[in-house]
Amino acid sequence: MGSTAVSVETVSKRFRLYSEKYSSMKEKVIHIGRVPYTDLWALRDVAFEVKEGETLGILGRNGSGKSTLLKCVCGVLQPTAGRVVVQGKLAGLLELGAGFQQELSGRENIYLNGSMLGLSKRDVDRMFDDIVEFAELGQFIDNQVKFYSSGMYVRLGFAVAVNVDPDVLVIDEVLAVGDERFQRKCLERVKQFQKDGRTILFVSHSAELVRSVCDRAVVLSDGVVIGSGSPGEAVRIFRERLLEAGDVLALREEPPTPAEDPAPGAGSGNPAEAAHPAPAHPASTPKDESRPVRLGEATVVLGTAVDRPYLVPGESATIRVGYEASQPVRGAVFKLDLRGDESRLLFRTDTEALGMSIDLPAGPGTVDFELQGVPMSDGAYEIGVGVQTPRGLSDWREPACRFEVMNPGRSEGMVAIPVRTVVTGPDGPVAAGGPA
Repeated sequence: MGSTAVSVETVSKRFRLYSEKYSSMKEKVIHIGRVPYTDLWALRDVAFEVKEGETLGILGRNGSGKSTLLKCVCGVLQPTAGRVVVQGKLAGLLELGAGFQQELSGRENIYLNGSMLGLSKRDVDRMFDDIVEFAELGQFIDNQVKFYSSGMYVRLGFAVAVNVDPDVLVIDEVLAVGDERFQRKCLERVKQFQKDGRTILFVSHSAELVRSVCDRAVVLSDGVVIGSGSPGEAVRIFRERLLEAGDVLALREEPPTPAEDPAPGAGSGNPAEAAHPAPAHPASTPKDESRPVRLGEATVVLGTAVDRPYLVPGESATIRVGYEASQPVRGAVFKLDLRGDESRLLFRTDTEALGMSIDLPAGPGTVDFELQGVPMSDGAYEIGVGVQTPRGLSDWREPACRFEVMNPGRSEGMVAIPVRTVVTGPDGPVAAGGPA
């Protein structure tokens, strides 16, 4: 990392919410300076730095101030207090349609945006074909953008932002609008930017995207920075705050990290149980309508014939998780994540995806996830577990437990795939090896 590319220095942003609205000029003149309002602070004393070549993620609930912050960084809004200092040329992809003139064509908007970024007509001429090709809007480029679909808006906006050769690229969460193929295309360009040493500010509701793309992340809540650090740590803080707030709507697709810092649990002493138990959860919890099921200890249980604390590729293991339901729950869904190095997601499933419908009685119980043949090679792997009810996510643990795999063979890689090889010569079989 080099010098500072973006410096956000104790930035605060205030909006005024007026309780009365006057439409006529007479009413406005009569009430000038006397219209009651309420101050809304979208940002309060937000401060952080982004180094050259760094990719910073910004996480937060809806209404936490993420988009307002990016608008302050891009100069669309001026902070009420504090300042933002950007070194180099900045290109931003903010909310859908930002910076586009509805009555102009796509071609005219490309030139308009280029001039706003300080480019000459000759510069835009040189990159015009690349922008149109990336946006895949060849036959529509001369249509007015007011007739564009949301996906076409995103394609054109992203194509302009990444082709004007910016030093700092700012991306709001609009990529969710594009189709899956175009999202992959955009992420490939983002990764190329990272290889080129560009600076990126990245807002997304996808925890997995922040984990995989960003070097560091900042968490906002009600306009205040509540945490920052590695992507895994930032996601943990973000999910923790969502659970505390009972904001479960965003958690249907992606399980979060722990809702609380658990205390260490004790192992059973049985070598058939891996030596990496989950943190213990209180055996009894107060009744909470929004979180009616709480998870307890999780352990990795190996086969009864296994007298060692690790697996070899292809062996089976059971992830056993305790839980307690404070009331009867219909439609409970238990979730499982398997993660490898750098918290990279390797596998995810849940009881609903496995075709199970679960109605829990009140009281304690256990759920066993039986992994029937673990195909992993050498390494340590983490398990995340969660439980969801129709009201939303009820509890989540990450990491809940860990296990290790040792590959006794000579093959390399992350997965262990049984391979049988047969070599045939002109006169018939020459050699064969591997599983029958």
